[in-house]
Amino acid sequence: MTGLASARRTLGTLAVLAAGLFAASAPPVAAVQEPRAPREFVALSSVDPTILQEMRYTTTHNFVGEPVDGYRQPLCVLTRPAAEALHRAQVRLLARGYTLKVYDCYRPQRAVDHFVRWAKDLEDERMKKEFYPLVDKSRLFADGYIAEKSGHSRGSTVDLTVVRLPAWPTRPYRPGQELVECYAPQAERFPDNSVDMGTGYDCFDTRSHTDDPRITGVRRANRQLLKGALAEQGFVNLPEEWWHFTFKPEPFPETFFDFPVAWRSVAGH
Repeated sequence: MTGLASARRTLGTLAVLAAGLFAASAPPVAAVQEPRAPREFVALSSVDPTILQEMRYTTTHNFVGEPVDGYRQPLCVLTRPAAEALHRAQVRLLARGYTLKVYDCYRPQRAVDHFVRWAKDLEDERMKKEFYPLVDKSRLFADGYIAEKSGHSRGSTVDLTVVRLPAWPTRPYRPGQELVECYAPQAERFPDNSVDMGTGYDCFDTRSHTDDPRITGVRRANRQLLKGALAEQGFVNLPEEWWHFTFKPEPFPETFFDFPVAWRSVAGH
């Protein structure tokens, strides 16, 4: 028995030594590299620091009700041609006493995937009263409000508005506060230093259509001010969303990127 026990101890020691040698000789596990932006992408602030940025998807004040996947920092990232075109539009608007304000720019595919997961969870309606009060959540895909791909992921699409100067800061959203329909009169809905566009940003309602006939007077003129200023610089408006514009021709018309929105993703570009 003693000899058998000794042999077992010897075998155990050899096994431990062998495991150690294997671990020492095994190649190190490579760290997973985050995707980075192509050189054609820039932070908008590096092209025009005067354009206001209120990046909604880094906050809880959006239709999902929580920060969205892929938005690491409140940063507008765009292809350089789109950013430079926004700068040209900004120069003209500043001369008229206005400034642009962006809500969303490049959008990672992982953020779009987050929207899709949220839309399929019919129990989560925490932000319904403000952002989609008249739309049944089960209709979001069929009605075109949510899709599995977004032009934002190609890098040349931006959601934005116009603010009259001087631009006063917008009061921050408090989670749990009472929500008001996004098409309510401007004095009643969530405060935004934007000029009155007839609805808030990301309002899932036909009143968000740029040329909806119910939007008249000053509110219609404000939409046309934004549309005209951007059209002069090559941006095309999505008719269903007064805030949504795509620069043409797009540098990446067929590519949907997934690098995170963060300074390090565009560092050195």
